[in-house]
Amino acid sequence: MLGWVVAIAAIVVASILLNAAHGDGGTATQAGTVLLIVGIVLCVVMSMVPAGFFSLQPNEARVLVLFGEYRGTVRGEGFYWSNPFYSRDLQPADQEESDGESLTAALTGKKKTAKTNQSAVKAKISLRARTLNGPKLKVNDRNGNPIEIADVIVWRVTDTARAVFDVDHYEQFVGMQAETALRHVASRYAYDHNAQTDEAAAGEITLRSNIAEVSQALRDELAERLAPAGITVDDARLTHLAYAPEIAQVMLRRQQAEAIIAARTKIVQGAVSMVEMALKELDKDGVVELDEERKAAMVSNLMVVLCGDNDAQPVVNAGSLYN
Repeated sequence: MLGWVVAIAAIVVASILLNAAHGDGGTATQAGTVLLIVGIVLCVVMSMVPAGFFSLQPNEARVLVLFGEYRGTVRGEGFYWSNPFYSRDLQPADQEESDGESLTAALTGKKKTAKTNQSAVKAKISLRARTLNGPKLKVNDRNGNPIEIADVIVWRVTDTARAVFDVDHYEQFVGMQAETALRHVASRYAYDHNAQTDEAAAGEITLRSNIAEVSQALRDELAERLAPAGITVDDARLTHLAYAPEIAQVMLRRQQAEAIIAARTKIVQGAVSMVEMALKELDKDGVVELDEERKAAMVSNLMVVLCGDNDAQPVVNAGSLYN
């Protein structure tokens, strides 16, 4: 087509030159008129033909729409020519209705109903991977605790026709569905394991402990929601997870209490095993004969020494144990 455009331009230039060279005279006037008409027609054609040229870069496509009818999609990088009347911008349905109301209001003199006008969607669509960094959302987890959560999504357009014609502004559609999916996934799981139950032993998935499983659930949720729009989700992961500020201090104290209880339990278990080992070694070697009362006193002293936070202060008994 580019060759045809160059040839038409040469014909137009030749027609003008020949028209100027014929001069006056009957036959010359008729030939000049014909050449003039041909030149005008070719000029009109040339003014429309170049509008059909377009180029595509790698991972880019163009949707072809002729007077509202979808004619296909051009994929692959290169230099192309198509019908000059193919639309370059695709208006959403609500935008067309708004334009119709504006025309009706102008003709009838009535006021147009206020509507939010949306910008037109470009017919040239990028097929490259895009990143959506979602904002922090305040949601309730499965236990009803308010938490703050955010995610990042990597997505791409795979079906251009569905992305353009099945939804209005697919980029806004991705943002809204991403927020909805994140809220739904966050409400399905608890933030972490409850210290009063044995949920950890049961293998329950939580938001804090099972990041990989939660991310996979988020990807599945997004894939289901974005499939009708021709969108493919390459990856989805959590970028922020924390308790809401109003309960953060309380939950921190609870976690500290859980840590203290776990540490105390470990210390007591170790102290009991050490006391038991000491009594067995003393009895086996025959170092000293201990009755039940002396054993109880020894156990008490060892437990105080082993479980105390501070160093033990020994007290020397100068008399009998029974005094």
